[in-house]
Amino acid sequence: MLDREVVREFLEDKFEDIGIEIPKDISDEVIVETFCKYTEDDYYEWLKDNFKSFFDHGKPNWNWIRGRVDHYSKN
Repeated sequence: MLDREVVREFLEDKFEDIGIEIPKDISDEVIVETFCKYTEDDYYEWLKDNFKSFFDHGKPNWNWIRGRVDHYSKN
């Protein structure tokens, strides 16, 4: 689901920014894959929670949604 190359670049940048070094007994590939799986595990729950809030638990406020459409259409 996640683009592993994008995640690799993201992790490399973040590690460099804060000075993290991966231990020699853990490969870069394993770190990337494990981080992706960790992130993807929570992704579906995050989508469900956002669906509930965006559509007001099954009672959508279409005027508010129109406002969001207008807001994001400007970007």
